[in-house]
Amino acid sequence: MPEEIEGVESATASRSEPRRSSKIRVVIADDHPIVRTGLVQVLSSQPDFEIVGQAEDGNQALDRVRELDPDVLVLDLKMPELDGIAALQTMQQSGLRTRVLILTGSEDRNQYIQAMKFGCAGIVLKRTATDLIVKSIRKVHQGEIWLDSHTTAAVMKEFAAPVESGSPGGIKTAGERSPLSPRERELVALIAQGYKNKDMAEKLFISEQTVKNHLHNIFDKLGVSDRLELALYAIHKGLHYTTDHEKLRVAR
Repeated sequence: MPEEIEGVESATASRSEPRRSSKIRVVIADDHPIVRTGLVQVLSSQPDFEIVGQAEDGNQALDRVRELDPDVLVLDLKMPELDGIAALQTMQQSGLRTRVLILTGSEDRNQYIQAMKFGCAGIVLKRTATDLIVKSIRKVHQGEIWLDSHTTAAVMKEFAAPVESGSPGGIKTAGERSPLSPRERELVALIAQGYKNKDMAEKLFISEQTVKNHLHNIFDKLGVSDRLELALYAIHKGLHYTTDHEKLRVAR
């Protein structure tokens, strides 16, 4: 079972609320029949799942989503005709409501980043245990984002990379007034880089309980529910930067 981030497996997403239905209606898109067959067998054994369609490439996946309007699309990244990234981009541009969980054998973090940018709700590696794949689909259907420790580390490392403030795409919100204290901002910066409570305590020369107290206050001030949501919020708002003599730097 993969190590989750400090016991947190997912974060509430700011996207649309999940639709209510008696079963989670799923479409599976993968170019390998054995993968589709295996997923169908696993998911069909769950009383709250209904497999409504399958696809072997990105174009078929889009057709199934438009035709069947499933709750969740389980989508491979590497497929013929139209790959998963291109399918995701089309879905985002079309405003389709179906939530997408990427199930991939690829460990290319650049693909993870592109998938997140194009609106996928979760990324799971094919080597993941079946019970976690089932759980990830449920969480995505509930309106949450699912990333295991491996994919989260890749996403956080990419988004938290230093960016010159004047460069294209640079984050301009880093200097905005924040309700957080300097210490709280420093903790947020470390969380956005994947630090755990124990590591932060050692780095800042404070106790783990003090770290937990600070995190409780940060969650309350920012209105986030867990560490992953905090990291995504921090990156979006530029809070993964901290101030040092009024100069921006990446916390290390």
